[in-house]
Amino acid sequence: MSEKQPFIEKQYLGREFIPITIRLVLAMFCFAAYFFTDERERNGDLLVVVGFAIITISIIMGFLLHFRTRIENKSILLNGLWTTRLVKIDLNSIVKAEKGTYSRYLFNNPVYNLHTKGTIRFYTAGNDAIHLTDRDGLVYIIGSQHVNEFLRAIQDEMRS
Repeated sequence: MSEKQPFIEKQYLGREFIPITIRLVLAMFCFAAYFFTDERERNGDLLVVVGFAIITISIIMGFLLHFRTRIENKSILLNGLWTTRLVKIDLNSIVKAEKGTYSRYLFNNPVYNLHTKGTIRFYTAGNDAIHLTDRDGLVYIIGSQHVNEFLRAIQDEMRS
């Protein structure tokens, strides 16, 4: 009755290694500064509160879904966070699909449906992405944690 979808991926905001490390170093700095404050003055107590707030926010962000990627009925569906609109990319209009890097930079901000210089970007974490080019020359760059599976599913769906 129900057909299995060729590819589904969920990407979460708080699960990338570098931002987690930055947040934990900031929390450790707050705890170390609290430890070295004299006589535990009132401002020192604020450092403990900020440290625990950073850790709490990091834990919550680990469960925040940034976007979900699905392939079904010869199209790629991208659902974003809360108020974002569903983005549907028709695979019949795609002329080229290839694996590549998302960006040459070490630090990249998570984006959803960012239009710049003839490209549309979707990214949460990682270095790899799928580059899709449509008939009009518009390039979609979709970051993925499972690029090889994603590319295989796209190519299979385009052939069928």
